[in-house]
Amino acid sequence: MWWGLLGVTAFSFTVPFTRVTLAGGGMSPLFVASARAVIAAVLAAAALTLTRQRIPRGTQWIRLMVVAGGVVVGFPLLTSYALTVTQAGHAAVVIALLPAATAVMAVLRGHERPPLPFWITATLGAAVVVGFAALRSDGIGGLQWPDLYLFGAVAACAIGYAEGGLLARELGSWQTVSWALVVSAPLMTVLTGLSITQRPPAGTPVEWAAFGYLAVVSMFLGFFAWYRGLAIGPMARVSQVQLVQPVMNICWAALLLGEPLTWPTVLGGVAVIACAATAVRTRLGQATES
Repeated sequence: MWWGLLGVTAFSFTVPFTRVTLAGGGMSPLFVASARAVIAAVLAAAALTLTRQRIPRGTQWIRLMVVAGGVVVGFPLLTSYALTVTQAGHAAVVIALLPAATAVMAVLRGHERPPLPFWITATLGAAVVVGFAALRSDGIGGLQWPDLYLFGAVAACAIGYAEGGLLARELGSWQTVSWALVVSAPLMTVLTGLSITQRPPAGTPVEWAAFGYLAVVSMFLGFFAWYRGLAIGPMARVSQVQLVQPVMNICWAALLLGEPLTWPTVLGGVAVIACAATAVRTRLGQATES
């Protein structure tokens, strides 16, 4: 549980620190998302080489591309573009749907048949998130592209987490995310070069420090702690620690960025987390019974 909590704590700084790197306008969203993946890929390649991990085979490479597309490419890119406009607290509420979305993708990928309450709470959680975003955007018709980016980020990350969880049983936990980083390295290197050509990155020491955290901790070391906790297990119990991450995100946004802690944000976050917790526990209970 402590390893899992350490990993979640490391990830909880991702949204506010991404906001910090983009606040000054010296770094583009494309650079922040792609360059941090390139740095993490270098660290991952070194770790895989030094520990002499076995090379994936056959369809495992395709599945690693799915993991990379969701966790390494999709989520960082979409959240980076969204956070150029929206506040970190607002993004945290939408991203709070991730545990339930991951549970849904795991159910679909694993061909499980969960009880009706699972689908009710998962759907209710999605409805709460859409409603929260709509209230902040003057109705459903007023939803802006940042909200759509955040919804896409949740879907992409959920797919990557679910496939990565299955693949980790074959390759190992931290090895899976490391290979995913290596697989995505060519694309992210090209995107990094393109972003530098369009806008050479610049920033204050604080902004560069936040970027360094995103590259070394959020994209790499955080997964070591998180997957270490899942490996020791029991995985079902440790995975529920992720439900506290949105609360941390909102608190860090208020403390570090000075964002107002409004009642709609607090109530929206509580409602989404409650739905996600119910959906995850319903699925876990069903899995225990079977």
